[in-house]
Amino acid sequence: MTAFFDYMGINRDMLIVILAVLSIVLVVLIVIILIKTKKIFRRYDYFMRGKDAESLEDKIMEIYSRTYSLQDQDMEQRDHLKKLTSAMAGTYCKTGIVKYNAFNGMGGQSSFALVLLDHTNSGILLNAMHSRTSCYIYLKEIKNGEPETTFGDEEMAALKKAMGR
Repeated sequence: MTAFFDYMGINRDMLIVILAVLSIVLVVLIVIILIKTKKIFRRYDYFMRGKDAESLEDKIMEIYSRTYSLQDQDMEQRDHLKKLTSAMAGTYCKTGIVKYNAFNGMGGQSSFALVLLDHTNSGILLNAMHSRTSCYIYLKEIKNGEPETTFGDEEMAALKKAMGR
């Protein structure tokens, strides 16, 4: 074997020194890897134990049960919202009122036109005309923002207010 090293021009002493240095470097790397592996194992062990020695599986099952509970609550809320939405379809949500003086010689504006509309601009108009001796109340229907009978100026003004014009 010595003849081979001599033939190749390799110094045996230098080869031994290089191999010794490589061995020391490898031992240092192995020690570093062992230290890092121990740290990772400690973190893994802490993670698996969790708080109060609960297992990870118990924690996951608890999260799943909460998720299902929240899904059930969400479905209940959606059903409730659908019921409210359908109930709101028939309610009056727009109003317009105009006060006016129906009869000359009456003090103040004691007459009024009140419009109540739903979201489709359908509803009613109440016109209360007040005089010294009596009060007359008229009810007129409104379909899709259009009066079914002729409206006076005050009634049209109340309708425009209710529709936001």
